Amino acid sequence: MLFRRLLLALVIFCNLILVYNLIWSDKGVFAYLDLKGHQKELKARLDTLGSRSLDVSQEIRWLKSDRAFTEKMTRSHGNYLKDNEIIYIFPGDGSGEGGVGDDIKN
Repeated sequence: MLFRRLLLALVIFCNLILVYNLIWSDKGVFAYLDLKGHQKELKARLDTLGSRSLDVSQEIRWLKSDRAFTEKMTRSHGNYLKDNEIIYIFPGDGSGEGGVGDDIKN
């Protein structure tokens, strides 16, 4: 009779340890749900970066092959001018592209 009670207590103790590990441990259900949410976020980020990567690859191909596109990008981002042109740089709110006059303070 005592042996059965000890065996029952041991089985109950083992089950409690297993339930604890199943639910609250770092490999349990809550950790699994956290990892699943993190995986969804990373997949969404990967999709966004994949589309951005395609855009950048296309832009690189254009910069290598299309002279007009290269000139347009140089003029818009670097504030370069053709002969007999004037450029006006207005102080922005800080959200615009970087330019020559961005470091001038009033």
